[in-house]
Amino acid sequence: MSSPRTWFPLSGPEEIPGKRRGAAVTAAAKKKGPIDPLTSPKLALAGRIVTMDDSFTVLPDGVVYVEKGGIVAVNKRAQAAPAGFQNVEVIETGGTILPGLIDLHNHLSYNALPLWSPVPKLFKDRGQWPNHKDYRPMVSGPMTVIGEFRDSSGQPALLPALVRYVECKLLLGGVTTSQGVKLASNAGIQRFYRGLVRNVEQTDEPDLSEAQARIPDLDARDAARFLARLKKEDSCFLLHLSEGVTDPNQPDSAARRHFLSLEVAPGQWALNDKFTGIHSAGLLREDFDILAQHSSSMVWSPLSNLLLYGGTARVEDARAAGVRIGLGSDWSPTGSKNLLGELKVASLHSQHALNGLFTARDIVAMATRDAGRILKWQTSLGSLAPGHRADVLVINGKTGDPYDSVIGARETDIALVMINGVARYGLPDAMTLLGADGETVRVGGQSRKIFLKQETGDPDVASVSLRTATTTLRDALLNIAKLAKKAEAQPAPKPAVASRRTLDAAIRPVWSLALDEIQDRGEELRPRLPLRGPRDFTGPLRAGRPVMAGPPLSTILKPIDLDPLTVADDDDFLDQIEEQPNMPAQIKNGLRALY
Repeated sequence: MSSPRTWFPLSGPEEIPGKRRGAAVTAAAKKKGPIDPLTSPKLALAGRIVTMDDSFTVLPDGVVYVEKGGIVAVNKRAQAAPAGFQNVEVIETGGTILPGLIDLHNHLSYNALPLWSPVPKLFKDRGQWPNHKDYRPMVSGPMTVIGEFRDSSGQPALLPALVRYVECKLLLGGVTTSQGVKLASNAGIQRFYRGLVRNVEQTDEPDLSEAQARIPDLDARDAARFLARLKKEDSCFLLHLSEGVTDPNQPDSAARRHFLSLEVAPGQWALNDKFTGIHSAGLLREDFDILAQHSSSMVWSPLSNLLLYGGTARVEDARAAGVRIGLGSDWSPTGSKNLLGELKVASLHSQHALNGLFTARDIVAMATRDAGRILKWQTSLGSLAPGHRADVLVINGKTGDPYDSVIGARETDIALVMINGVARYGLPDAMTLLGADGETVRVGGQSRKIFLKQETGDPDVASVSLRTATTTLRDALLNIAKLAKKAEAQPAPKPAVASRRTLDAAIRPVWSLALDEIQDRGEELRPRLPLRGPRDFTGPLRAGRPVMAGPPLSTILKPIDLDPLTVADDDDFLDQIEEQPNMPAQIKNGLRALY
């Protein structure tokens, strides 16, 4: 084996000289197959390896061998290199190597918006806060304008910048897999933006089953159809469930009724091992027993729950019942800026509300190994093992408890994020050694590189640098009322269908954001089954429905600050958390110490 090469973490805000190179892909970019072509070269990364395998194996001094997007071997340093790697230089990371973080719940389209600060009141369930007077001017209104505003040619003017920005926000938080950004066109076509980060809903790979996060309206409202859909699919269903709180002394809460409606007949539940309930905050102990009996799972988003409801899922009961738990950061208006932040909130909640029930290892597993199992990806992702995809996160330092080091890591401690064997974000020296010398970005005053070139990415976004996306969105949000007024004067896009005359060309499709919580696209994010009768549908109404007749957006929108990419670059975030009226004191006052 040849001599190792080393990258060294930066100790201060110094800039590494270098010329920024923009990203570009051809118009013929591939739409199917792996997120990146499986052509990455042989690599060997050395450090402390946290495998997250079934035995929670940790190698204090090990090497991960990577080729063609996959992991070939995970060895102790003293072991011989696998065949073909004898002459490959070992790159010394000086850090802790673990699987990339898997964010199981994130409304990415909204993640340019800042934290709702302070949340104006204590809410009981998901049906209440979208009807608050602040919601339309602060959340749904701005995103409607951003998602639909068109340029002089009639094409989306802000959409490429938005999808670039929110995906980079994931990378800077160590996330390699998340829910995706859904697009809709005037041709009635819907698709997901294909980007750098894995999208659980559209993988385009036969060995990575595609999660279902939306169900047709009819299936969502008909118990028999919903149960048949669950039984038919082989993939995971990530559906919102019981978003709110339930007092055990008053168990008939709106949030819990949403769960109880899944009992389609006495003792027969619309649940199975594919079902994963996002939030599940309104469930009681006996409800988690039912989830466990059907091998169903849940996704926990503690910060968002605490900010809105002053409480979160009874994860202690979920654990006692044997329900598998994943983590999701939800969205920036009421959630963590990234999944690294959600790990911290989960840890604080465990320490102060649950007497340390969940160890740091348990919580890191929720964002790696257990998340992979929920997605049915356990043979490909969620741990570092031969034959798995090379989705890797490296955090500076390799002393102390390895799991505590992840919980306590700041965004500036992230040294490398790799997806499918391609270095996407990291320290400048690391990116150079890995052949991914991309655009310079500063995080907490320190230089980083982000590599945006992607052969398989969306061509419309390919030419947009992170710097351009940031400037574009910042200006748009500061001038959101003016943009809304222009948008109100724009004619609606013509249907993109072929003319009756054979010689006429079809109109070019116009894409916009398929905003989950606002627009009716014929799909639901949650089952809305009847409980006490055929007309007693559970679950909140879509947020856009009650306000469709409201005043024009141009009359109510005010300048909004673009949400910074990281907590390290957000001077207000921790102050705003500490001012939240619904957050338990021990959590909101303890979060700063973890940053």
